[in-house]
Amino acid sequence: MLFNSAEFLFGFVPVTVLGFYILGKYSRVSAIRWLIIASLVFYGWWRPLNVLIISPSILVNFGLARILLRLNQNEDSRRASQAVLLLGILFNVVFLGVFKYTDFITGTINDVFGENLVLRHIILPLGISFITFQKIAFLIDIQAGRIKSFTFQDYCTFVLFFPQLVAGPIVHYREMIPQFQAASCRFDQQNVAVGLTLLLFGLFKKVVLADNIALLVTPIYEHAASGASMSFLMAWIAAIGFTLQIYFDFSGYTDMALGLARLFGIKLPPNFNSPLRASSIIDFWLRWHMTLTRFLTAYIYNPLALSLTRRRMAKGRPGLGGRNTTAGAFVSLLMVPTILTMFISGLWHGAGYGFVVWGLLNGIYITINHAWRLVVARIWPNRRTYDRIMKPVGQFVTFITVAATMVFFRAPTITAAIGLMKGVFGMNGLGLPQDVLGRLGPLAGILHGIGVVGEAGSGQDLLIAGRLICLLLFIALALPNTLQILDRYEPALGIRSGSTRLSIGKIGILKWDPSLPWAIAMSAIAAIAFVFIGGPSEFLYWQF
Repeated sequence: MLFNSAEFLFGFVPVTVLGFYILGKYSRVSAIRWLIIASLVFYGWWRPLNVLIISPSILVNFGLARILLRLNQNEDSRRASQAVLLLGILFNVVFLGVFKYTDFITGTINDVFGENLVLRHIILPLGISFITFQKIAFLIDIQAGRIKSFTFQDYCTFVLFFPQLVAGPIVHYREMIPQFQAASCRFDQQNVAVGLTLLLFGLFKKVVLADNIALLVTPIYEHAASGASMSFLMAWIAAIGFTLQIYFDFSGYTDMALGLARLFGIKLPPNFNSPLRASSIIDFWLRWHMTLTRFLTAYIYNPLALSLTRRRMAKGRPGLGGRNTTAGAFVSLLMVPTILTMFISGLWHGAGYGFVVWGLLNGIYITINHAWRLVVARIWPNRRTYDRIMKPVGQFVTFITVAATMVFFRAPTITAAIGLMKGVFGMNGLGLPQDVLGRLGPLAGILHGIGVVGEAGSGQDLLIAGRLICLLLFIALALPNTLQILDRYEPALGIRSGSTRLSIGKIGILKWDPSLPWAIAMSAIAAIAFVFIGGPSEFLYWQF
């Protein structure tokens, strides 16, 4: 059941919310249990076998968590606790690997060693990557003593809560369960108003903005997959177009997840904060899929960097020292853990060479960004002047870099991605639709002379693509995001008025409140979005 499907919006959500409120009048426990059952129905709707596949994993993790909780009560059981944690992490990684990476590993063996092993084509359970990371974080938090107690009902609520079950955000037990324990489980006018507003904003972004740019972008990638050569212009339409598609697709999903949770009085953590406005690749990753960045930093990068630092210091070598950092310390303590972390991020996103390359490129970009920060602190000490000049430059460079790298994320094969990247760098020449060149008269000859060639497609399609890209760029870069519009009502956990990184300034009319003008505006947004429901569409992050 997709968030943007009619059966979900007009069937599952009303029934689930209504049942939650009705039961909440008489029994808070019954309301929570109703929510757990509804979440299982949601997860198994498309393929009931999903529930049977994921249930053993949930039960095993619960058992390991109870063992860790008991071991934490005895100070002499530290080693046993670490062993159980290692076993839990290994179990989850193997569970994820069997379903997600079996064919990838088999295909890699075939490619490298010339074997002809049979691919099993195992059907991937929905949201297995998100569920796996969430359960690993849960076990680590228990072993570290950050979770002191939990019940089976609380655990199931945490793991199965349907708004974030399939594609995040990746939440922590200690930021969610206290909210469920304090929830009244009854109708609250403000929660419903904020929740519906977020839900409709997200639906509009998905079905109107993301899905329409997808109609223009998908044929280009299919053309590249067939082996066709991509010109400079078409390659950049593919790169920027898909960047905007996944931007509004994931932004829309995130808003819908926040809104759905708010209908039950729950605030999910922020997961998307205008990343295309970032002035560096580091800033980009602090804004894009924020809870994934949080997980990767806390549970992979930090432990790895800390371990390498301890080993290096034990040998008497200098560590990271700000402006005085040595090249050796930078490479071993920052570059290595950064690239390895982003390699894991790429592999987590998908079992394919393109995802691996995408992750490694982002790791390299982040490393270069860190190196630049160390260098610029020495050669450009005036921070105010630097920000005034370099922030716009950094925003442009970051956007172009992100868009070009997204080619590897989207292209169906690594060969198609390389072909598109040749177009991005102008190696396949410049191109214009043949019907456009045909109307240019003598100018067409001049353009041919400088390498501009005719290609398939029409000038009308090119004009439509250009207009849509410009419109989406304006929305992404110039208009306030939903966190800013609703920040008076804490649309996400910790996001309050004045706390968002990008302030709206004096444009107070764009601040949402439960008023008649906003009700009319949201009704119009809903009407437009409902018209587009029903097309062939799936949230991109649901495949992970």
